[in-house]
Amino acid sequence: MNLPPAIFCIGRNYAAHAAEMKADLPSAPTVFMKNPASIIGPDDDIVIPPICHEHGPQVDFEGELAVIIGRDAKDVLEHEAIDFVSGWAVANDVSARWWQKKGSGGQWIRGKSFDTFCPMTPAVSAADIQDPQALVITTTVSGEVMQEGSTADMIFSVAGLIAELSRGLTLQAGTVILTGTPSGVGAARTPPRFLEDGDIVEIAIEGIGALRNTVRDPHAG
Repeated sequence: MNLPPAIFCIGRNYAAHAAEMKADLPSAPTVFMKNPASIIGPDDDIVIPPICHEHGPQVDFEGELAVIIGRDAKDVLEHEAIDFVSGWAVANDVSARWWQKKGSGGQWIRGKSFDTFCPMTPAVSAADIQDPQALVITTTVSGEVMQEGSTADMIFSVAGLIAELSRGLTLQAGTVILTGTPSGVGAARTPPRFLEDGDIVEIAIEGIGALRNTVRDPHAG
């Protein structure tokens, strides 16, 4: 698999998700990154590393629309932004919550970047999706629906994100943008529903496809 030059991610881009995480609505996109080496494909295993056992169960799921930039983009105008998209994919922003919130001095990247923590489908052509703001996202874990939302509920649209992220920097061709997750993540549930050995995570986005990964924990038990 060819790795992208960068993975930009947007946090708290759905109002209901921001609320469930007890966060204020952002006035500007909350931007972080994932290590490109965290990417795996459909049917590959999400592997919980030993480091994620140091502070109790914490590995979470986040179904997301992924955007693939087709050509270098810098200082892009919002009304032209979709022209820079070459494809769309289904992604899972797998997150180790303790490492995200407490383990890296306030920076999210480490808790988001462990190996296998970015499952993605192959991209479909940009032309296959007429309106990226009208797509239903559904996430199930071992058959139970956890997330069901629409990209219409994004606080910052795909075009707006591309325009904002490209201000003053170049989004190189092949760059992936994860656009945020709807409400229903495991950390916000009572009790929390973190991923365990043997879980099957399935994420579907209409018109794009479905992503299915099994969770493996070599140190379970």
